[in-house]
Amino acid sequence: MATSVVMPALEMAQETGKIVSWLKKEGESVSKGEILLEVETDKAVVEIEATADGLLAGVKSREGDVVPVGTTIAWLVAPGEQPPADAPAVVQTGRTTTTAPTERAARPQAATTAAAEQPKSGVQVSPKARRLAKEKGVDLTKVRGTGPDGTITSEDVLKAAEAPAAEPATAASTLSAVARLMAERTTQSWTQVPHFFLVRDLDAGALIDLREKLGTKAVTHTDLLVAITAKVLAKHPKMNASWETGNVRLNPNVNISVAMAVQDGVVGAVIPNADKTKITDIASQRKELTERARGGKLKPADVAGGTFTITNLGMYNVDAFNAIIAPPQAAILAVGRISDRVVAVNGQPAVRPMMTLTLSGDHRVVDGAQAAVFLNDLAEAIHAPANWINA
Repeated sequence: MATSVVMPALEMAQETGKIVSWLKKEGESVSKGEILLEVETDKAVVEIEATADGLLAGVKSREGDVVPVGTTIAWLVAPGEQPPADAPAVVQTGRTTTTAPTERAARPQAATTAAAEQPKSGVQVSPKARRLAKEKGVDLTKVRGTGPDGTITSEDVLKAAEAPAAEPATAASTLSAVARLMAERTTQSWTQVPHFFLVRDLDAGALIDLREKLGTKAVTHTDLLVAITAKVLAKHPKMNASWETGNVRLNPNVNISVAMAVQDGVVGAVIPNADKTKITDIASQRKELTERARGGKLKPADVAGGTFTITNLGMYNVDAFNAIIAPPQAAILAVGRISDRVVAVNGQPAVRPMMTLTLSGDHRVVDGAQAAVFLNDLAEAIHAPANWINA
């Protein structure tokens, strides 16, 4: 029995997906779990696995097509089996593909072309002016008539023909789907989510010591922050919640999304159940996710289900910054660099490795006091990190 290959929903609120490439050719044998194609969403390019064994047949969508979620794009059939009857022809309409008769789609264009040759409704054109316009290729819709009652005269046409041509508009750079949709999502979040921000400076000396003990090549500061933050989140369920359809949803798992820079944007790769995962496994997963993200090889599971995001710009020598929440998550933690600063220690000036954390919260889900308690607990945990990680 034929198995349909559909455009998958890789994340919440996803409407379409763009086919980047087919990794199998039509008629080629495919095994269940084998990578079949690559799809681009607003977060990343992900690899889609085959859900059954069979031969790839009846491919309906090609590379570059933007297809609505749930649409059948191909079939997996048994040897000698034919795919089900084809659906209506697919017509590319820019962002998505829709089914529509080609002839019907062509008519409005012809009508538009004809309309462009006619002056604005109610404007009169002298016969000579109309003839001159045709000879000189003047668009009458762009000519201002100076004759009686606004009639377009031959002089008006000649003046329009002699006028210097308008300089072409500067071509806008074309954004990739990841960059374009990231811009849409961040704009939506910034304008619709009531953000508030809490800032905390803290001593990172214990964090540095623990990293050196575990091995600086094996574990990064980000890995330690993922592990510690996940543990603290487990004690603050409102900070690990989501805003969905006007209600607060408490997530049963702590899945930390780590913001990663890729070409044309940022993706959030998810480490699931981070509060229950060993620090070495977190480091290994984060490293693998980073490599896949940079190579455009993230899988659907890699970007799904995040409940809280950590974004670290310390490696770019950024001291502190405010991050935009990734809905439906309730919060995001922005991490600055660790740098030596002069601070008071026991009433005396001392140089200590300090870092700044900035917590962005969704006021619909959590209030400032609740977020402040969480941030304080997180700071205390970072001061004694060995007590908060799974070795």
